[in-house]
Amino acid sequence: MTQDKTEQNVIFASLILLMLFVGLTLFVASIARANPAPDSADASATYHTKCVMCHGPDGAGSQVGKSMNVPDLRSPAVQKLPDAQLAQIISDGKGGMPPFKSSLSEGQIHSLVSHIRTLRAKE
Repeated sequence: MTQDKTEQNVIFASLILLMLFVGLTLFVASIARANPAPDSADASATYHTKCVMCHGPDGAGSQVGKSMNVPDLRSPAVQKLPDAQLAQIISDGKGGMPPFKSSLSEGQIHSLVSHIRTLRAKE
């Protein structure tokens, strides 16, 4: 009889754990749907509005940008920078690049970092 009771307790505990796991999985999935990845169309539009003049449409640098020695955003040197460092450069500026923290939201800056990562594939 005690073995039956122990077996019932193990089954009950297993069911509780399974329900907890399923509940947490559904919770995480609902959060992911509520906070989708940055819209690539918005990031592309921001890039074209704020960055193309110097960095060019493909990240290689425009004529103006090349005369100012802007880095090629497709280059391994730029692509290996951590996201946080790229976001800081966009936010605070660097060298001749102006800061964008007053004209772009934090979300827009992080979307630009994601957009810069896509330029690597177009190299």
